[in-house]
Amino acid sequence: MKQLITAAALALGTQAAAQDMVSYTTALSYDDVTFGLESAITNRGLVIDHVSHVGEMLERTRGDVGSDLVLFARAQVFSFCSAKLSRQVMEADPMNIAFCPYGIFVAQQPGAEYVTIGFRAFPEGDMQLIHDLLDGIVQEAIEE
Repeated sequence: MKQLITAAALALGTQAAAQDMVSYTTALSYDDVTFGLESAITNRGLVIDHVSHVGEMLERTRGDVGSDLVLFARAQVFSFCSAKLSRQVMEADPMNIAFCPYGIFVAQQPGAEYVTIGFRAFPEGDMQLIHDLLDGIVQEAIEE
């Protein structure tokens, strides 16, 4: 069960507008989504540079910042780059460096029966090449 969030990032309870983020929900397990994501990235010959354990960090520091709200059961951001495509978009405009590395998040809220996967949307123009890459990776990750 895949579903594109269109109006807002409701699955994560944020106010981010659809033009700022592309996200999908799936009934696949969190582990299946992260495995699918890792596979979809490496299947393209790309290397995951870093995995940010955002959910763990937020939970670990929750009391330190005076909050009792558990935001995620699990949440990670996978960062990676493509030398070929990054060079292409930066040759078109060197300031496209601001978008690198590229990140895809996977998150599940406490008690949710679905997992959300997505990425920041990119501006029209040269960066649509990267937008399409990330969208293809995400869709492959949640194929059932």
